[in-house]
Amino acid sequence: MPRGQTVDSGVPTRADRKFTQGRALGEKLALTALLVVGAACLPPSSGLMASAGQSDDAGKPSAGVALRPAAAAAPDMPFTEFDSNAEQVLFDLANQARSQAGVAALTLDRGLIHAARLHALAMLSAHQLSHQFAGEPPLPRRLADATRIQLEREGENVAFDYDAADGHKHLMLSPAHRANLLNANYNVIGLGVVRGGDRLYIVQDFGHALPAYSVAEVKDKIAAAVVLARHQAKRPDLARRGSPASDGAACSMARSDKLGASAVQQLPQHDTVLTYTTLHPETLPANSADVLSSRNLRGFSVGACYARTGTYPTGVYWVVLTLE
Repeated sequence: MPRGQTVDSGVPTRADRKFTQGRALGEKLALTALLVVGAACLPPSSGLMASAGQSDDAGKPSAGVALRPAAAAAPDMPFTEFDSNAEQVLFDLANQARSQAGVAALTLDRGLIHAARLHALAMLSAHQLSHQFAGEPPLPRRLADATRIQLEREGENVAFDYDAADGHKHLMLSPAHRANLLNANYNVIGLGVVRGGDRLYIVQDFGHALPAYSVAEVKDKIAAAVVLARHQAKRPDLARRGSPASDGAACSMARSDKLGASAVQQLPQHDTVLTYTTLHPETLPANSADVLSSRNLRGFSVGACYARTGTYPTGVYWVVLTLE
């Protein structure tokens, strides 16, 4: 097969599995092979939930996007297990390709490096490539367990090759993997490279990291969105009121991992209550416009709580918007 040619393996998985083989000519003719397992481009986790009706173990992300100039060993892993030079080469080549494509550079995140290295070790141990081995969590959970940054979406490339530069070249020859490398929606990356004999097992974990807001900042952004919606509807401003009950209801939803928890039902029945999840507090749910344009409203309160749950392993803000 000519070098760089890609054929479908025919194995049905959520990601495309691709096989690439090639020949390298030196003083002797040597056969090299690259197996690249498909780029798992996960959809944004901000499709989220929303509902409207009548009626604190959750905090905020503990850190923003980590800006690091080079890969660093995770504290509980022996540094010698990993080829940090190859990781740096792959990182530099990825950002060179993004620059040539007019896409913003990726930033290394220590947590994603940790996740990528763990998965590279798993591939080495199994002597095969996969996005998920038996007993291993899926990608969103793996990344959530490794980093405290707020991720809106995730993706992954895995491969093996004989050196980092060739690994990058072969990944760029595969449309799915190239799409991950050049995806403008990603702004952070973790790389894990482990050597098994003369072969490098390569993992690239991508993410779109959002700003880390405090709960107070989230509530202020939602309140500002309410003010804007009232102005757009040509209605007078509403009085903003504090409501510990709304905060409690939001955290109750987070703990139960569902909207409309019992605490929401206990809010005053004469109020209109909107409950939803969001990663973008500046944007109100679509079903709120008609409600907020009502002439009968006089005030509002916002309750919010941040939590990582089974439904949202990378975290989400749970919101209770009460309209009086």
